[in-house]
Amino acid sequence: MQAFPTAIDGVFVLEPRLFGDARGFFAESYNRRTFEQLTGARADFVQDNHSRSARGVLRGLHYQIRQPQGKLVRVARGAVFDVAVDIRRSSPTFGQWVGAELTEDNHRQLWVPAGLAHGFVVLSDSADFLYKTTDYYAPEHERCIAWDDPAIGIRWPLAAHGIEAPLLSAKDRAGLPLAQAEIFD
Repeated sequence: MQAFPTAIDGVFVLEPRLFGDARGFFAESYNRRTFEQLTGARADFVQDNHSRSARGVLRGLHYQIRQPQGKLVRVARGAVFDVAVDIRRSSPTFGQWVGAELTEDNHRQLWVPAGLAHGFVVLSDSADFLYKTTDYYAPEHERCIAWDDPAIGIRWPLAAHGIEAPLLSAKDRAGLPLAQAEIFD
């Protein structure tokens, strides 16, 4: 596996090594020792999640203000544009974002440490999105920042993929601007 640091400290794009032939492929998607060596992060994953979403569905920008979750995310089927936003007020990259295209073909993963907001938009007809979390889901602590907050300025590749407008849940439509959101110190 290889790890590529991003512009936000602690966020990494991970690429597993593939072993393939005419029959298919094998890849080790997670190995605790390798993950810790490459990222410097110690992650105790307690929950695995799987979501399936249709083309144009945008989920996020989500985080938990208490019981913050680190997330190791990947796509098993389809393609997404995945985003992490630094919402740690004391961080030198506060308010900045990084994004990566995660697909079933490139096998990339994104490590999003606790203290960041996370979201993605589906670029393919549908996508199966898998993620490991370092803490349990706690709906009472979940918060949402507006996906289109101009203060963050995420360049979602909607038009490039023929998506006129993202499909949002009621929770995501009600996301707050970063300036009004409850965030980490």
